Amino acid sequence: MKIHFIGIGGIGISALAQYYLAKGDRVSGSELKESEITQLLRKKGATIFIGHKDKNLSKNVDLVIYSSAIPKDNPELKRAKEYKLNLKTYPQALGELTKKYFTIAISGTHGKSTTTAMTSLILSKAGLDPTVIVGTKLKEFGNSNFRMGAQSPSDHPPILVIEACEYKKAFLNYFPKIIVITNIEREHLDYYKNLKNILSAFKEFISHLPENGYLVANKDDKNVTRLIRSLKKITKKYYSLRQKEDVNKLKSLLKIPGTFNVQNALAALSVARILKIPDKISFKVLSGYKGAWRRFEIFPLSLNNTPFTLISDYAHHPTEIKATLQAAREKFRKRRIILVFQPHQYQRTKLLFKDFVNSFDNADYLILNEIYGVAGRDQEKNISSKNLKEAVKRKWKKRGKEKNVEFIKDIDKILRLLRKILKRNDVVIIMGAGNIYHLVPRLKTWKKKNQPGL
Repeated sequence: MKIHFIGIGGIGISALAQYYLAKGDRVSGSELKESEITQLLRKKGATIFIGHKDKNLSKNVDLVIYSSAIPKDNPELKRAKEYKLNLKTYPQALGELTKKYFTIAISGTHGKSTTTAMTSLILSKAGLDPTVIVGTKLKEFGNSNFRMGAQSPSDHPPILVIEACEYKKAFLNYFPKIIVITNIEREHLDYYKNLKNILSAFKEFISHLPENGYLVANKDDKNVTRLIRSLKKITKKYYSLRQKEDVNKLKSLLKIPGTFNVQNALAALSVARILKIPDKISFKVLSGYKGAWRRFEIFPLSLNNTPFTLISDYAHHPTEIKATLQAAREKFRKRRIILVFQPHQYQRTKLLFKDFVNSFDNADYLILNEIYGVAGRDQEKNISSKNLKEAVKRKWKKRGKEKNVEFIKDIDKILRLLRKILKRNDVVIIMGAGNIYHLVPRLKTWKKKNQPGL
């Protein structure tokens, strides 16, 4: 089968492309820019086009799968409609797979990637050989966001573990046997408008469970508890994440910091118990888990004999920022924390502005890059990181906190400032879901004062 992907470089859709490559299908796809992901897909045999052009698509393609972020006037999408080709969005295509497997769907506002990674690694260690589509790269999967597992039944049906994103109700395309809900917050408000609509979507998602399905729910989260109470008839089996003994054990054995990661591990442990995996296996895997790409990823570094710690993190919601900074404060105690943050999406920044202002308190030095605009979701750009800088500065001054807050658009200038202010044993956190992570490889090779561009 010949399959073409529009927006193939996305973290979810690229994993689906790898699935079809592993099945032996011919895969092509287009993306706006070259990236580590497009390079990985090329190595695995995909034909990659940089730039969206109608000539990228031929008439003999059997299926066209496109990212939900692709605008309606995309030339390849228009050409596919002209050719009357079989068209599916990424959630629709993934939804078809969920019907063919024993699917475990990890949902929630935060923690999906980490919980999916933990669950997948436990299942793999237990010999269940799952197929996995995860929203981050894992070293255990060959630095990929995909793992191909068993396809034919043995002593159990083939298992698929996926992240189930709620944006635009994508997860309503999925039909899992186990649903995990890590937490629920006000997010994607450009689509949902309010929390009530978000809860309604999660409620509908839960209804996709079969009578013998399971819901793993974090009852320590007030909105998850509110959702469960709203269910008129509990016909599914529920697993709460309030096991005190497990919490204490996980706190002592997890190598990745933060209360939120204890909750992620509890969710993975609950799934393992549903599948009758011995705790001995689960705890061994969780104790050895060192994190994933851009999820509190730690690099001990040095510049001109000045040791410092670099952390790369994907956090882009105020709750995630606060939790990540709290984890850094707990782990590094009295060391100075320099946060370089790039807000993700103009409308998110505007709608959650007050929450953002209150999320940086555990940083000692804050550097704000300009907001990363998201194609198709940011029609109006009537806010800037400069507004955020001014609001944070006012708040900290009012509270008598003598901390620096900078707004810097140019990444080279951020690097120059970091060189100027860096002190021994500082913790530098590069945070955001946009392209700010490009700073990370530059900092990792940051050695000489005369390094070009710095």
